[in-house]
Amino acid sequence: MDQKAREQAVAYSHRLMQAPSCSQEARQAAQAWLDALDTPRQQEETRKYLAELAEDVVTVDGLIAFAQSPAGEQVFGPEGAAKLADHGRQLKAEGAAYCDCPACAAAAAILALKEGLLAQS
Repeated sequence: MDQKAREQAVAYSHRLMQAPSCSQEARQAAQAWLDALDTPRQQEETRKYLAELAEDVVTVDGLIAFAQSPAGEQVFGPEGAAKLADHGRQLKAEGAAYCDCPACAAAAAILALKEGLLAQS
């Protein structure tokens, strides 16, 4: 594992776990990965962690679709869901691929470190 990628991923993992929008599964995967660092389970937990993050990070299109759904309205209320959908459309117009909430931003940053995290020492 590349040391710089590891240090960055550790910092982003702490941000991820503190984000209110972080799923329980991603929070657990982050903690399992942190606990596995410098153990024989490190490589396996790294792969599991990256797979979980790839499933959890929300695309801009997914953000817009959720905000416009009945579930989105239930979570955010009609006004909040409309604002979130507008925000998603703005992100898309700016060329963003993913949601920019703290959890998705941290997950995307960790996924960008994938090559360094999977590198053999």
